Amino acid sequence: MFLLRKLDWRKYAPLGFMLIFPFLGMMYKWTNRADQDIYSLVTAFDKAMPFVKYFALPYAVWIFYIYVCLVYFFKKDVNLYYKGLVTYTVCALTCYVIYAFFQTTVPRPIVDGDDPFSMLIQFIYNRDLPFNCFPSIHCFSSYMVMRLLWTSSFRNKWNMTLITGMSSLIILSTLFVKQHVVLDAMAGILLVEFVLAIMLVIETQVRVSRQRQRQKRTYGA
Repeated sequence: MFLLRKLDWRKYAPLGFMLIFPFLGMMYKWTNRADQDIYSLVTAFDKAMPFVKYFALPYAVWIFYIYVCLVYFFKKDVNLYYKGLVTYTVCALTCYVIYAFFQTTVPRPIVDGDDPFSMLIQFIYNRDLPFNCFPSIHCFSSYMVMRLLWTSSFRNKWNMTLITGMSSLIILSTLFVKQHVVLDAMAGILLVEFVLAIMLVIETQVRVSRQRQRQKRTYGA
């Protein structure tokens, strides 16, 4: 109890912005329905990919992994944490707009087993309708944390190996458990790159504007 009193809660207040996730989740459920034309982006490559039930585990822990990465970023660099939150939110909202006008689906295999992995697959399929596929939220968010780490000041061989490895595993899992196709994954990755590029332009413009203001004040003095 004494330790709790000594803890500076104001320092951790920015973590409260992660409460945006439940609201984004509710928006996802609102768009996850088949009340319009449904399209298929399945390619020959996707048909050739086997169904591997063991990939249900990395697929299922995805959102907890994203939470852990964001908290880790917060501890290491609060600005990167904010950048991650903004990137995730913009990408998610973009996905929802696409889902509203261009709904796709992925054929799912019939899974009848009663082993833990088969049951996990059944749970995933039951709680998530086979829509809202393009772009993949699993893929864009997993790539996002990996991409942000690559350009961070605190990257090292350990966190690079762990986060790059886990993100890659989750992206692959979306294909092996037949929740997404390769175009869904590619679109998610490209979406992150597009949003980060826009943010870089905005950051550059803001930085240049501030420099000009400082110069004006200096010369004015």
